[in-house]
Amino acid sequence: MAALALVFSAMAVDAQGLRPSGALRLPDRAVGAANAGGQRQADFIVAVVNSEPVTNNEVRSKLVRAEQQLSQRGSAMPPRNELALQVLERLISDKAQLQMARTSGIRVDDNAVENAVAAVAQQNQLTIDELRRRLVADGIPYAQFRSELRDELLVTRLRQREVDSRVTVTEADIDQFLRDQEGSNDAAAIELNLVQILVPVPENATAEQLAALQARASQVAQRARAGGDFAALANEFSDAQVRLTGGQMGLRAADRYPPLFLEATQNLAAGGVAGPVRSGAGFHILKVLEKKKAGVPGVNITQTRARHILLRPTPQLTEAGAVEKLLNIKKRVAAGQADFAKEAQENSVDGSAKDGGDLGWTNPGSFVPEFEQAMNGLSPGQISDPVISRFGAHLIQVLERRVTQLSERDQRELVRGIVREKKQEEAYSLWAQEVRGRAYVEYREPPQ
Repeated sequence: MAALALVFSAMAVDAQGLRPSGALRLPDRAVGAANAGGQRQADFIVAVVNSEPVTNNEVRSKLVRAEQQLSQRGSAMPPRNELALQVLERLISDKAQLQMARTSGIRVDDNAVENAVAAVAQQNQLTIDELRRRLVADGIPYAQFRSELRDELLVTRLRQREVDSRVTVTEADIDQFLRDQEGSNDAAAIELNLVQILVPVPENATAEQLAALQARASQVAQRARAGGDFAALANEFSDAQVRLTGGQMGLRAADRYPPLFLEATQNLAAGGVAGPVRSGAGFHILKVLEKKKAGVPGVNITQTRARHILLRPTPQLTEAGAVEKLLNIKKRVAAGQADFAKEAQENSVDGSAKDGGDLGWTNPGSFVPEFEQAMNGLSPGQISDPVISRFGAHLIQVLERRVTQLSERDQRELVRGIVREKKQEEAYSLWAQEVRGRAYVEYREPPQ
């Protein structure tokens, strides 16, 4: 679909191609600039998907983002025409899924979209007003931003219905996963979370410029190794686009990192600093935040005890009405005019209602992502704004948090979640191929 990098399934790029990252992101200025003036004045159609066009401008906008990500991560840059074809195929697949979602009867109301807008703003540490101003500065109309978020929500809900809910995990699956991890040393069995500082090197840099930038990167690396605040150094020295995300690349299988980064960090433990290493984008200084066997949970874990009130939309209660009712409950609880547990007993349609909405102590990954993200953002005693999930509208309050040692049963439950996520990704890939295969696609002019 014609979504920018800011939407839920924004394209993340690695050496193997394009992957949906699932991250909430702001658009890069370069993407907005490409839309505004870096393209041909007369746009043209490059493909048709079930009678809906894919334009050259759409491909170019996505292509800019893909090239930025490859450059920032130090990945090998494929020929531009090959990358453009990958982007086009992804757009065709996305468009086919969106068309299916629109004809499936799934609906996304305005409150769900506004919650998604708020999530984008929160993740990027902005207020909604600041987000609006940022979009205007980047040449992206707010109406377009909301429309693309709505499309992403539609596809997400379709995927949940068609794929995620059908995946099951057996005890045999868990046993097999643990056996596979035992003693494995290949890159796919190691998980890394790296953070980087990128000192960019401009194209056609002179030898003097290159030497000066390398010296600067070496000084930054020395300060980082000496115990300097890496985040502060990143804010002071790093490329603007890398700085926007804090430089973090997230916990992922090691084989999803560029070989350049793996080679530089392979002998480092958590907390180690590598670099500077040179890529086409510039000089990278890398810090290992986490390094562990893929999928093997640690001995200690942070558990959360929360409670919630769940309202499900009905013919008599719209999603908007449920959100309004929960906002009113939150306001009355905050003012001391109502008790959360009593409100849960009287209003929640969840099985926890009889316990005042208390969900007990839970491990990370116990809830759907929308619920978990909101819960993790709360301090003990805080109450969230209404959160929309596949189950309905939730009002969440965190009661306590603790660090505890995992029992064998808890470890198996964590592995169950890991295996389920892996199965869902595999099932989604097959489903996406099936949806793409059923679509009528007519190729017109090659993207330029």
